[in-house]
Amino acid sequence: MKNVVCEDKTVFITGAGAGIGLACATAFADAGATQIAIMDIAATSLEACRAALTERGVEPLCIVGDVSNADSVESALEKIESEWGRLDIAVNNAGISAPIRPVAETEEADYDRLMSVNLKGVWLCMRAELKIMSRQQSGGIINMASALSARVYPGASFYVASKFAVAGLTRTAAVEYATQNIRINAVCPGNVLTPLLENSTSPEQLSGLAELQAMKRLGTPEEIGEAVVWLSSEQASFCTGTLLAADGGWTAG
Repeated sequence: MKNVVCEDKTVFITGAGAGIGLACATAFADAGATQIAIMDIAATSLEACRAALTERGVEPLCIVGDVSNADSVESALEKIESEWGRLDIAVNNAGISAPIRPVAETEEADYDRLMSVNLKGVWLCMRAELKIMSRQQSGGIINMASALSARVYPGASFYVASKFAVAGLTRTAAVEYATQNIRINAVCPGNVLTPLLENSTSPEQLSGLAELQAMKRLGTPEEIGEAVVWLSSEQASFCTGTLLAADGGWTAG
């Protein structure tokens, strides 16, 4: 029997084409959400998510869009409000990485590209989502932070900086909107075996990433999706400004 903790909810997920975003979408469908909008920068990436949701009896609203572009984000949220009249849950998941390099060897173009998605994209989405949620005086936002919102990883200065900033943005907004029945939280995954990580990392490197975590294994996208669903459900109704670690114990020590 399904645990329908998000029954009939209207949900918006960015970066939904694969990995954690796809897992979030299917987890919400399994939790009873019937109105799911999925957004990705590539139309081909959305097809796998659309198919997975259709198998679960949900016909999603598919939106090709760029979270780093204000007009694209505003247009996406306008479509959702026009289609369904409300937005209950938003998952700001879209994110990218940059080449692993010492700070002195980093490139301005890599910085601009990563920050435009990982930080600016989260801010643009939150701004548009909060306009709708403020009007309806309800809603929940889950940002995808990281274990690297609390730890560092040599060579990943841009990514670490972006995720520290997402954590700060999440907690600040949570305090600002706490009296409007809007909860704003973040999930902080550790190293998760997404298709992107698996295809770009050697088995030896994957083993090293697993060793960073107390459980000595990588997480799965499905485990992160379930954490997102729980944090956005009424089961977590007293949680706002929370940075929920889902990292196999990486940040516990």
